[in-house]
Amino acid sequence: MTENVINLHKPTDPPTGANAPTVLTVVPDPAPAPRLPLWVRSGRAVKAAATDENTKTVVRAVARHGLYTFNGGRIVARRTWDGKTGARYERMIRAAEAAGNLEVAEEWEERLQRFREARHRRRMDLLHSPVEVAKGVAVGTGMGIAGLLALGVVMAINTKRPADVITPLAATIDFIATLIRIVQIVWGPALTIGPFLALLALWSVGAHQKAAPSWSMPEHQRSSDGEPITPSIVVKALRDLGIPALRNAIKEMGDVGASMLGPIRIAGCGVEVDVTLPSGVSTIEVQQRRRKLAENLTRHEHEVFITIPEAARTVRLWVADSGALDEPIGPSPLVTDETMTADYKKGKAPWGQDLRGDAAALSLYQRHLLITGLSNQGKTASLRSLALWAVLDKTIEFRIADLKGGDWVMFNGLATVLIQGPTDDHVIKATEMVEGVVDEMNRRIEDRQFEPNMEFPPLICIVDEAQVAFMCPVKDDLGQQYGGSKATSRYFMAVRKIHNQGRAVNVLMWQGTQDPTDQNLPKLVREGAHTRASLALGTESQARMALGDKAVDGGAAPNLLRPGLDQGTLVIASSGIDIPKGQSSITVRTHFIGHDDATAIAERAKALRSGITTLHAVEPERETRDPLADIAAVLGTDTRISTQDVLKRLAVLAPDTYGKWSFIDLKRVLAGTAGEPHKSDGRMVVVADRIARALADRDETDSASASQ
Repeated sequence: MTENVINLHKPTDPPTGANAPTVLTVVPDPAPAPRLPLWVRSGRAVKAAATDENTKTVVRAVARHGLYTFNGGRIVARRTWDGKTGARYERMIRAAEAAGNLEVAEEWEERLQRFREARHRRRMDLLHSPVEVAKGVAVGTGMGIAGLLALGVVMAINTKRPADVITPLAATIDFIATLIRIVQIVWGPALTIGPFLALLALWSVGAHQKAAPSWSMPEHQRSSDGEPITPSIVVKALRDLGIPALRNAIKEMGDVGASMLGPIRIAGCGVEVDVTLPSGVSTIEVQQRRRKLAENLTRHEHEVFITIPEAARTVRLWVADSGALDEPIGPSPLVTDETMTADYKKGKAPWGQDLRGDAAALSLYQRHLLITGLSNQGKTASLRSLALWAVLDKTIEFRIADLKGGDWVMFNGLATVLIQGPTDDHVIKATEMVEGVVDEMNRRIEDRQFEPNMEFPPLICIVDEAQVAFMCPVKDDLGQQYGGSKATSRYFMAVRKIHNQGRAVNVLMWQGTQDPTDQNLPKLVREGAHTRASLALGTESQARMALGDKAVDGGAAPNLLRPGLDQGTLVIASSGIDIPKGQSSITVRTHFIGHDDATAIAERAKALRSGITTLHAVEPERETRDPLADIAAVLGTDTRISTQDVLKRLAVLAPDTYGKWSFIDLKRVLAGTAGEPHKSDGRMVVVADRIARALADRDETDSASASQ
């Protein structure tokens, strides 16, 4: 018997296979969007039409030309009023009084008085002029008729016809009648066209003066970037600086506010103008608003520089052409002129260009140098370009420590000491190098006591990335710190000694450091530099550290340079560079000399120094040294050198052994030998041949002693 099973629950799994039903999904049509009200659609249409560029162009054109006509009428009316009254003189008087210039005010008051007297005489003459005019007309008419009749008599005599006597008079009357008819014909149209011609004349005046707001101008004229600097623009920019006393004074001056300005002169890639400030306005108030002034002049902040000239209550504005400071200044003369040489004492290093576009050259003679700035702004390139010029003077000796490494490699073979690297060991070697320079300086000072007129060859000690030395925590065996900002630091003390006495014997200290603080650039060290230059910095306090209070108070502002954009732009305070009178600093855009070009310049310098032996690094100390052999070694290929140079090279060769040697020590070693120093051309010298003979004599003596 078959049983039927009835399932009370639907299967949860859908059937599969061939028997699976086909499922059709019906997607209903989307509901139609609701129709917007008529007022919404009308509003959108009106908005679209109003904001269309063509509509804007038409509106601007209508407003512009209408304002040209209206403002042209104002200009003509103002000119007419000025010509008929003393308004112009009164404005000049108010301007002079607002500027505090009473002498000029008195002069304009005298001119106003003369104008009023002349106007009074003209008005008095008008009282008598009608009678005189009537008499003149009567006399003129009578003389005219008499002349015409006389001409008619002549004609009648000639033609034998008495009627010709009145012919000239009749012709004149007919001509006058013709003129009257012409006037009658033209008068009607003239009355109709005349107002339009007058409006056209007013429009022409307004268009010539561009008497319309900037928003109504065409697109190519609406942008004010880079617009020429004119007196009215400068006065308006000063008025809107936010200085109440200056604003009120300019308002009282009216249209003669430009009397504050000197001539606008082209200066390099920009213009320069002196502004005499009104009484009650200080120069510092304008300096503190440099950014706002630049924006008022439609320039970026870095394109406007404010300095203080010699004249009292005056600021000098230099405004660059828009974008001009972003253009490169071209290669260095060191690169383009392969015949260039250097003269340390009388020459100047070609460093770059000032903002006027004139060449900026720096004298290095007996001047300690400090260059600082934020990282990656061109500090090393600026410092190295000076050294690349100086190395072309073969009398200069260089001792260089590059506490980063790699940027001064081209001086290998030129510098007697070249240290490259950022580690503590490199700082130790750099400190010992600077201390060796101090020893050389002291030795020169001692020698000068015996020969006061003795001149020494220049010795330049360069430490790049000096902040690494100042911040080194390593101590020597006696517990004295190599680096650090305290007066007990070995590096600190060595630099200070060179700053104090080095110039007298031609020993100079050049340092390059970044991001100056009291910790990585102590005050006593930075203030010992005669040439102080700064690239872009972060704050005004850093600018004061880099350049000093006097330069910053005088307008120097390296903290306003643009990091990353103004690379190689330096603000310099130095007596070694030509700075305009009345200013405490100058801004220079330095030439960039790349690695390959620097290497080529160094090779030229090596050719100039041919035959001069240079020691590239400090050799390790030996337990025992042979002074006579060392003297022969440092002579190299030179036939003779001064005793000063011998001592200097010995100190570089082995500072621990020869670092404190003096002329007496050298004379003691060579006494009784063929190489004993002697005087030549007024200088004590050591001759290579005699040293070689002394070595040969000693070797023979030693050989003889050994054979016995």
